[in-house]
Amino acid sequence: MAELPSEEDGFAVLPPAELRRHRPGFLRRMAAGAWHLLSGFWFLIRHPSFWPLAALPTVLAVLCILFGIALGAFAIPWLETHVLPGRGKVAAGVGILLSLALYLGTLLAGAVAGLAVAMLVSAPILERLSRRVEAYVRVHVVEHPGGLKWEIAQAFRGALYFLLAAPVVLLLSLIPLLGPPLGLLWGAHSVAFQQTDMPLARRGMDFGQRRAWHRQYRPESLGFGLVGVIFLFVPLANFLVAPALTVGGTLMVLELEEDLVPPDRPERRERVRSAVAEGSSEATE
Repeated sequence: MAELPSEEDGFAVLPPAELRRHRPGFLRRMAAGAWHLLSGFWFLIRHPSFWPLAALPTVLAVLCILFGIALGAFAIPWLETHVLPGRGKVAAGVGILLSLALYLGTLLAGAVAGLAVAMLVSAPILERLSRRVEAYVRVHVVEHPGGLKWEIAQAFRGALYFLLAAPVVLLLSLIPLLGPPLGLLWGAHSVAFQQTDMPLARRGMDFGQRRAWHRQYRPESLGFGLVGVIFLFVPLANFLVAPALTVGGTLMVLELEEDLVPPDRPERRERVRSAVAEGSSEATE
């Protein structure tokens, strides 16, 4: 059987399972998680062959996010009248804080709801995009015994969980002072949870196991999700946010689960592919 390229050849090799790697601090791990979303943008920019799969989710995400933000802005006057206390019932400073929290929470909830709808509608396409990214990095895609149908069902379940996050973001944002940060953190958790659903489902993780995974990698998950939420409101960046989240989430799972990163030189990847193909053919003979 042909041997795979070793670490001396410039390839990363997986550490032994019994050796525990020293983890950096919480903030550094958050920054690493945030970087995976940026790497998702960069990956798409550098690989035009992935653009056809990214096109429809991009259009849907832009339309749904803008519609969600517009709907949130339209709902603000009604919420001010029916949710916030009337003038004179609270101090002026408290009233300003409550109004600001309501504005931010409503717009954020609208954007999250819009992204959730776009992800739900384009889930089969995003699943294919995630699989192609994994094939590019890993060469062979991990296959769950339940097949593609089970994976898509898990992705839809995660998208529904993400959709339910929008009203929670709004309710949390109404809490004075602590509400907006809590709403932002919950939105970040929901974004990260949904965007890693597909690669984690391919590894046989059900809903409960995926929640445990995010508890284990909470700093990376929050860092990834926070940048994703912020990019919902960044002009031009929000055009690619849906496919970039899918690509970035897949890359994050591959690195955290298997210590794999995209090859920086195409010839390296071709050498790995050739070695694996030769090994597979010899094993079947």
